[in-house]
Amino acid sequence: MPFPPVDEQLAVIRRGTEQIVPETELIEKLEKSRATDTPLRVKYGIDPTGIDLHLGHTVPMRKMRQFQSLGHQAVIIIGNYTALVGDPSGRDETRARLTAEQVEANAVDYLGQLGKVIDLDKAEVIRNGEWFASMTFQETLELTSKVTVAQLLTRDDFSKRYKAESPIYLHECLYPIMQAWDSVKISADIELGGTEQLYSFMLARDLQKDSGQPGQVGVMSPILVGLDGHRRMGKSLDNYIAIADPPFEMIKKFMQLPDECMRMYFELLTDLPMSDVEALLSGHAKECKQRLAAAVITEYHSPEDASGAIDRWEREIGSGGQPEDIPVAVISSTDLQGGEISAAQLLKLANLCNSTSEARRAISQGGAYFGADKERFESHDTLVPVTDGLLLWVGKKRFCRVSIQND
Repeated sequence: MPFPPVDEQLAVIRRGTEQIVPETELIEKLEKSRATDTPLRVKYGIDPTGIDLHLGHTVPMRKMRQFQSLGHQAVIIIGNYTALVGDPSGRDETRARLTAEQVEANAVDYLGQLGKVIDLDKAEVIRNGEWFASMTFQETLELTSKVTVAQLLTRDDFSKRYKAESPIYLHECLYPIMQAWDSVKISADIELGGTEQLYSFMLARDLQKDSGQPGQVGVMSPILVGLDGHRRMGKSLDNYIAIADPPFEMIKKFMQLPDECMRMYFELLTDLPMSDVEALLSGHAKECKQRLAAAVITEYHSPEDASGAIDRWEREIGSGGQPEDIPVAVISSTDLQGGEISAAQLLKLANLCNSTSEARRAISQGGAYFGADKERFESHDTLVPVTDGLLLWVGKKRFCRVSIQND
């Protein structure tokens, strides 16, 4: 199949891209590729330091899939040796080091999840241990002699740590050199990643030229913000959506997104035309978020899963209906007096509130309910008849069914 015209390819590549360095060379590479009917070699490196991929990880992966759809060759570098060092990009402290066994176990899980985003059957998957494991000390010295300490200290993360007098260990300095050397070993034309990878991308160009190869072009995506709308998506911040999350968990998280994140999410996580996105953004926020969630859930699960998750969200949360999965709170019969207990004490015993004072606030603000019809508690000292199966709510997200334990 012939390659699409260069302007059509550029339109696809530029979507959701923050920087292309240098863009003029990308155009030249695309023109030569089309003229010679030769696919470009597009590199994306993954260090298997964890196994739970979230939507932030998928941004460069989706860009790789776009390059595949344009007819180019995906080259996935599994950094089983760079992972032993740990990527210092964007960090103000040294990463914990993993064992080779941990890295390999993670790599298997990574590839299983990666296959949900790109076509692995048409990709080259290479572990960089293929070249680093066999390097002699003399060869290592030769490689490191190509980079100065002053160059390394221009990296933003190293520069900040140096000024703050925080430790920078020698093995960390090897990481960007190793990442750049990967590009030489596979003759990369393009490398994909986030904007924090600019230093390594440019170092790769220098090493390629020193090896007699054309320099690669860096295609860098913005950092996807998490559910808080400000900080980057990440597990440590608990503001992420994992691609392995069940559909209902996904829709609940999407519906929590701040409105100002919507354009970024549509642009980076879906293929919906931006003209359609603009129309959605000008409409109702709830419908907009559901459309976004449907697109993403369909990609990682199925259209039926997406539809079912949205229907369930409408029933249980959107319209204030009764949840399907209701946790059980066990309350001792000895805590009841004549089968009754005050509303505030009941919410505390059911672990819906951390204290009776918190329960009082929830009740006074009209955010606490009981019974199948979600009747509001009148006051914190209202005596509530407690029976097996009594439903309790605090807000929309905290709820339980009471079970009485006879002591």
